[in-house]
Amino acid sequence: MDKIATNTDFLIRSGPYSHIVEAGGFIFLSGIDPMDIQKGLIITDDIEKATEIVMENLKKTLESVGSSLDRVVKVTIFMRDMADFNRLNNVYARYFPHDPPARTCVAVREVPGNFLLKLEAIAIK
Repeated sequence: MDKIATNTDFLIRSGPYSHIVEAGGFIFLSGIDPMDIQKGLIITDDIEKATEIVMENLKKTLESVGSSLDRVVKVTIFMRDMADFNRLNNVYARYFPHDPPARTCVAVREVPGNFLLKLEAIAIK
């Protein structure tokens, strides 16, 4: 099975991993943070804005390899505080209005970078 690993210039890479790995007809996306590098935005205090930036980064990353949000099959969200769950869901639902992907959402003690959330996804190429 062939594997293609790539990185994008609009996501920060802070370790020995790839932003995107394509294998077996799937696209695996590493944890996406609420950062807009091009605008110099790093969101650590507003869950709705942070979720919006993460979802826009997800969309851009998928499009950069020829996929799209409607081809996402699984999302995992790591949150700093489950008290933000409903507000996160309100934003998230706008990006998946029909047939949303399978999803796991868990609270973790810390998210690297002191972010409110981190999202990883699997999509069909």
